[in-house]
Amino acid sequence: MRKVILAEKAGFCFGVKRAVDMAILTQKKYSKKIYTLGELIHNNDVVNKLKNSSIYPIEIKEIDKLKENDVILVRSHGISKEVYDMLLAKGLTVIDATCPFVSKIQEKVRKYSELGYDIVIVGDKNHPEVIGINGWCNNKAIISKKGEGLEDIGSKVCIVSQTTEKLENWEKVLSEVESKVDEVISFNTICNATSERQKIANDLSEKVDVMVVIGGKQSSNTTKLYEICKANCKDTIHVENSGEIPENILKNKNSINIGVTAGASTPDWIIEEAINKMSENQISNETNNEMADAMKFIAENEEKIYVGASVTGEIIQVSDKEVFLNINYKRDGIIPKSEIDDDGKDLKELFTVGDKIVAKIIKLKDADNYVVLSVKELQREQGYKDIKDAFENKTTLNVVVKEDVKGGVIASYKGIRVFIPASHVELFHVDNLKEYIGKSFEVAIIEYSTKKRQTKIVASRRALLSREKEKVEETVWNKLDEGQIVEGEVKRLTDFGAFVEIEGVDGLLHVSEISWGRVEKPADVLKIGDKIKVYILSIDKENKKLSLSIKKLTKNPWSNVEEKYPVGSVVLGKVVRFADFGAFVELEPGVDGLVHISEISHKRIAKPSDALEIGEEIKAKILEVSSDEKKIGLSIREVEE
Repeated sequence: MRKVILAEKAGFCFGVKRAVDMAILTQKKYSKKIYTLGELIHNNDVVNKLKNSSIYPIEIKEIDKLKENDVILVRSHGISKEVYDMLLAKGLTVIDATCPFVSKIQEKVRKYSELGYDIVIVGDKNHPEVIGINGWCNNKAIISKKGEGLEDIGSKVCIVSQTTEKLENWEKVLSEVESKVDEVISFNTICNATSERQKIANDLSEKVDVMVVIGGKQSSNTTKLYEICKANCKDTIHVENSGEIPENILKNKNSINIGVTAGASTPDWIIEEAINKMSENQISNETNNEMADAMKFIAENEEKIYVGASVTGEIIQVSDKEVFLNINYKRDGIIPKSEIDDDGKDLKELFTVGDKIVAKIIKLKDADNYVVLSVKELQREQGYKDIKDAFENKTTLNVVVKEDVKGGVIASYKGIRVFIPASHVELFHVDNLKEYIGKSFEVAIIEYSTKKRQTKIVASRRALLSREKEKVEETVWNKLDEGQIVEGEVKRLTDFGAFVEIEGVDGLLHVSEISWGRVEKPADVLKIGDKIKVYILSIDKENKKLSLSIKKLTKNPWSNVEEKYPVGSVVLGKVVRFADFGAFVELEPGVDGLVHISEISHKRIAKPSDALEIGEEIKAKILEVSSDEKKIGLSIREVEE
């Protein structure tokens, strides 16, 4: 009896399925002919089916035939930066279906190329994925399949791999590079799905009599599956569909085991057709049931369980460091404590066995055979939606400042980095941004953009503070009036005056209004933070200008100067400044008298400083007084013995 055994992992991988789904959804969205840059996947049957849905492959040399706003989809293999920019420059609507795993390789190659590293790509130089990756380092990469072409390699090397490359080739090239180079940064970028499929195919091919590998003849990963299986099973064949299965296999009535695997570009219906054809009236009900279960696994579980998918699981156990879930898969899921936003709480306080929670897959299989899940990543996903919504609808979000950086601070919203420029933290200049670390406050999103798969988020607290300040100011302006005496706080000092804040409104206290006496500069008598009473001299609500005075709160010392300083009296005063024609003597704050140079001494002097010093106390006789002219004439000479 013939038995057909399907490999546990076979058919569409995540990246290919994603590209096909995106192509179909894009065609439905635009309801017109959609183009793919090259064949979407290396499978003729799928390509022909896509043509029936108005999805056509087109080569780069044919791009000029397209018109502005035509829709073109970048396949899962990815493209070079040069080609990507060219498509945008032509005004085409570009849908990027590059496999996320390939995008990561492109980003690594770009980054390390800019840092001065030579790039080595392990793979096939003619494969579109490798061509695309090379385009992210200005097409300067060394492409090596099995260690060739490494003679002129530099001293610093970054090495990556085509996602569908065989592990043995990767290890061979890496070993060769490490033997030649002082500094090597290596990223084994062989796709997990590829590695897993190759291992499963290898194990299966060791146990069967015949191995059938299904997939496009141009498919790199299918070809590698064929090579792996052929090394174990001499009767290994490579077919694109059921129609290519040889008659000798179909008519063989001997008791043999036939193994089946399929490349990442092979859809389920092609696999199912091939299995049904080889199994037709040849196998038992038990085998049919096994096959049906295998096909159900491909159709259901494979579509749901992939990195980035969201799954709902039932909690089956909670420990101090992780939460275990049944996710209706052949392996249970595990959420490490590090992937839960627990605020330092015990996990047993947060989760109960039997509860159902939603989490995101971040690893298909860990060392203990669990599917690794994350709640944080799901929150981040929602966080991006919240941020985009806040940006578009002008709403606010509460963020927590995590660190200070050059030019501002980095805040976090549901695990997402949000940059707040230093000038947007407060309404005033901040010297020490470290003081804000750990603080939370509301912000407005002032920039949200996604370019080249990078999201830029910029927020402002100043925008909200400004709005609040405007509301407060409006209330304060309405209740302020000329002649009022109010209390304020000194906020800034300049040479011409002090700025005093009154309930959120700034007013100017000019240097001439600080005292009846002479004040050289405000800092001589005031300091920032002083609480002072001021008199409102004038108010301009329309232009929001407020003039203040302190000296208005005290009596003008010149108002009764004739009574206080009668002519002929002798007074004690302090020399405060000199002029060529004499010395000014302060009798009290705001009242200065002039001792003419001729009245300083009986001796002849050239200038006042020959006989007097600033700050010196002297006695003088009052010669004349005029409150109208604010003048007092003094004589030192007349009181000298």
